[in-house]
Amino acid sequence: MLLRWFLAFTIMGSLVACGGHTYAPVSERAVPAAIHPNTAEYIVKKGDTLYSIAFRYGMDYRQLAALNGIGSHYSIYPGQPLRLKPATVPSKESIVRDSSIVAPKPIITSTRQTVAANKPVSKPKPQSQAATKRPIKSTAKPSSSTAKPPVKTTTTNKKPEIKTTSSGKIYWKWPANGKVLNTFKTSGVINKGIDLAGSRGLAIKAAASGKVVYAGNGLLGYGNLVIIDHNQQFLSAYAHNSRVLVKENDMVKTGQKIAEMGSSGADRVMLHFEIRRDGKPVDPLRYLPKR
Repeated sequence: MLLRWFLAFTIMGSLVACGGHTYAPVSERAVPAAIHPNTAEYIVKKGDTLYSIAFRYGMDYRQLAALNGIGSHYSIYPGQPLRLKPATVPSKESIVRDSSIVAPKPIITSTRQTVAANKPVSKPKPQSQAATKRPIKSTAKPSSSTAKPPVKTTTTNKKPEIKTTSSGKIYWKWPANGKVLNTFKTSGVINKGIDLAGSRGLAIKAAASGKVVYAGNGLLGYGNLVIIDHNQQFLSAYAHNSRVLVKENDMVKTGQKIAEMGSSGADRVMLHFEIRRDGKPVDPLRYLPKR
């Protein structure tokens, strides 16, 4: 009898132990990893474009292309290393020399003094008063042994020049009609664009005409992302989409539906919208028309 009760309690205890551990789903928003300031190289991954890599590191895609000798076709391939910074060349002034080594002073011998010492000394002839006043022109050439001041050579690592081929003024329009949740911020909690509220499936429209240069989800924290190049100076980005309706190299017009609002890469349904000028984020509210 006691054995039965012992077995019963043992079985019940094991059931309680198995059912007592519950794992609630965890929703964690992916945030773009902080880019180390010393990062000098990036290895191209599948799905990357030159535009998306430049977007990730806050660079202008033309500058990135110039740094790596990439032509106007802007084509890259997986596994390709890309430089993110100009190569540093040490200047001559930065060479450290051993101070314990003293260079011997050069011994300069003059043959003029030797010849002059062997010749007999002759008395100078008396000259007339007019001759003494006459200026004597010197025909002696400056000695080549005269030390010239050292010429300083400095090496400057200039960034490649960016030629902007702007095709006129851009007339921006709102990409969605939702309320502004978060504005552009450069300090504190940084926001590189604005966040617009809305419902899942709401139409996301191109803020201006241009060419789709990226459509994918390879940038951490942006979810399904669309990037449009407008005039080689301005880019616009549309993040957290539930569905993307365009592909790379598509030409789109202002107001054309390019995606549907969602929560990919975010903790709520919204549109994260950015405008970048020469690769740098700018406040979209400075360009969008007032509501």
